[in-house]
Amino acid sequence: MSRRRSLSYGAAAILHAVGSGHCFGFDIIDTTGLTSGTVYPTLERLEEAGLLRSRWENADDAHRDGRPARRYFTLTARGREALNAALEKYKALRPIPSVSRGDA
Repeated sequence: MSRRRSLSYGAAAILHAVGSGHCFGFDIIDTTGLTSGTVYPTLERLEEAGLLRSRWENADDAHRDGRPARRYFTLTARGREALNAALEKYKALRPIPSVSRGDA
């Protein structure tokens, strides 16, 4: 995804969700209404394009909570620029309530 190429609606919705604080897979799926078959490959492509970065949470912490480790995504500066351009194109993406997470 170059800077010149516009994002698909799905990719823009995912960036918007991440930018609003919904930063792991299932949360992004719930927020966007997209399927896991769309969200996970798109997250990979957005990260490869430099629009997102990710980190895995500590597996021991996750297991103490009785769940698998989560992969958390954040926007990069390029991702923020791409999101802002996409929001101009896809007006329906506004607003998603922001979330505040101490673990993200």
